[in-house]
Amino acid sequence: MTTGYAETYRRSIERPGEFWAEAAEAIDWERRWDRVLDTSRPPFYRWFAGAQLNTCWNALDRHVAAGQGERVALIWDSPVTEQVQRFTYRQLRDEVARLAGVLADLGVGKGDRVQIYMPMVPEAAIAMLACARIGAVHSVVFGGFAAHELATRTTTPSRGSSCRPRAASRSTGSSPTSRCSTPQSPRRERSPSIA
Repeated sequence: MTTGYAETYRRSIERPGEFWAEAAEAIDWERRWDRVLDTSRPPFYRWFAGAQLNTCWNALDRHVAAGQGERVALIWDSPVTEQVQRFTYRQLRDEVARLAGVLADLGVGKGDRVQIYMPMVPEAAIAMLACARIGAVHSVVFGGFAAHELATRTTTPSRGSSCRPRAASRSTGSSPTSRCSTPQSPRRERSPSIA
C-alpha cells in the first residue's frame, strides 16, 4: 500500500506541472502564471513563467488580512543572551513595513541589492523580509565575519560572490549581546578598501 508521502512524491515526479499548479493555489499571486513549467530552453527551465508574487505578502500580510494578526509568527530564542522574543504577524508586518519604507527613502527599489550584515537576531529576518517587500535582492553576510571577509563579499567580483549593494543593513555590534560596544560601522566603512 502506498503511503501519503510516497503517493505525493510519485505525483510530483510523474505529473510535475499538475502537482505544482495545485500546490501553488495555497499562496497569493499578484499575477498568475502563463505556464507552470516552461521547458522551451533546456537546460534553463522556468517555473511559473509570467507569474508575479510578493513573498513578504505571503509570509506576513496575508495572515493579518485573514484575521490571524495576533498569532505568533517568529520566535527568537537566544542561548547567548538567554532571551526569548516573540513577534506576532501584525508586529512583524509593521516592523518590516517600517524598514522597507526606510530602504525606499534611501532609493532602494526593485532589483537593487541590499547587504545584510548582522548576527543571528530578529532584525536580520526583518531586513530580509523588508527587501522582499520592495523587490530588492538581499545578500546575507554573517555578522561575525571580519572586515576583510565582508569586503570580499561586497566588492570582489572575481570571487563570484560580489554583492555591490545599494544599501547595507547592519547591527551595532558583533553579537546579540552587544549594543554599541563593538561598532560595525567603522569596520564596514573601511572594509571595501581592504579587499
